[in-house]
Amino acid sequence: MNRPPPALLKARKTPQQARSAVTIEAIHVATIQVLLAGGVGRLTTTRVAERAGVSVGTMYQYYPHKQALLFALVERQFDLIETAMRDAAARLMGSNLKAIAEGLATAWLDAKMADMVASRAIYGIAAEFDLSELMSRAAHCMTQAIDALLAQAPGVQFPDRSSVAFMLAALLGGSVRVVMEAEPSAENFARLRRELPQACHAYLVAVSRSVVV
Repeated sequence: MNRPPPALLKARKTPQQARSAVTIEAIHVATIQVLLAGGVGRLTTTRVAERAGVSVGTMYQYYPHKQALLFALVERQFDLIETAMRDAAARLMGSNLKAIAEGLATAWLDAKMADMVASRAIYGIAAEFDLSELMSRAAHCMTQAIDALLAQAPGVQFPDRSSVAFMLAALLGGSVRVVMEAEPSAENFARLRRELPQACHAYLVAVSRSVVV
């Protein structure tokens, strides 16, 4: 597949005022609606502009072509998830392993499933792009946040904390990806809610050692 590099997909400009931010949000919502109605094959910037209630000229001020518009949706999803995980890490700082496992798993699932209709639409177009840069950034962000949490967890130490943080991030990300790709049913998402926190906690317990203070 010939996928354009991220440098060619960047928006022409970013919103600097509240009014511009509202316009961008309307464009993003309209893009998802057009995707859901007709799929990526029928999506055009003209259709999106009509659905968003903006002129095609306004569209082109931000997105020079369809691919840039679609990439913006994917990038926005990454940004929302990174923010949610950083916020969760800040709330959980100093917590024990059980609270860390449950808090991270819940925050991850909440972020991924906040808008399942939009998430599935975005997930369907992600394969069209080279996401290595975004994925690397997201993995680094999550691993750093988890590493900091584990460093402050009371009463335990990890022989290789950075590796543990990496594997926990992989466990969170991989589990949701498997369900999204294989069978994104309500039953399977309920299983994730129930089982993922336990799996994360069991892993952390298995690779940690108690410290006598």
